[in-house]
Amino acid sequence: MATSRRRTPQPTPRRHAGRGVVKPTLHRRASAVDVVLPVLRVMVLSGPNLDRLGRREPSIYGTATLDDIHRRLETVAQEQGGIVDCRQSNHEGDLLDWIGHAADGAADGILINPGALTHTSYALYDAVRSALIPTIEVHLSNPCAREKFRRKSLVAPACLGKVAGFGATSYQLALLGLIDHLRTIAQSRPIVSGTR
Repeated sequence: MATSRRRTPQPTPRRHAGRGVVKPTLHRRASAVDVVLPVLRVMVLSGPNLDRLGRREPSIYGTATLDDIHRRLETVAQEQGGIVDCRQSNHEGDLLDWIGHAADGAADGILINPGALTHTSYALYDAVRSALIPTIEVHLSNPCAREKFRRKSLVAPACLGKVAGFGATSYQLALLGLIDHLRTIAQSRPIVSGTR
């Protein structure tokens, strides 16, 4: 009598509206059906002058460098089953290009600290709004408690949420919130493979 070996199903990348192309991983085993949840990819964008963190007005922005923040985000993302792609530029056009790249499938969500562009850039508002992926605005300080010109964000209306005022921890809180949001979306529409 011949025996048949059951072949382990191999997940295939799929495109989902609002989440781009996802690379699924086997998450848990449920009898004869494998439920597959994607590895969540978050692009972290930091704008002008954030490369100066640790040296720039530490009484306002703290002593952590942007590299310190990025390393912590990589650890938190890994603990949560996600990955981060951290980038910084002093040029608005780079941020716009990266948002477009994320929207084209390079990321499932975005954390963005536009720096001073928060208050001046209609182009960033348009890019975030048209990206159609969940985006969280992040700030180290609380802009509402600072100078009057910092109190209005042009980007925030295009974002899912905003985290500000917790120093370097603002990035971590925003990442945890975004991953939770993305995971809720993914779990409501898991990729199922295998035999029934």
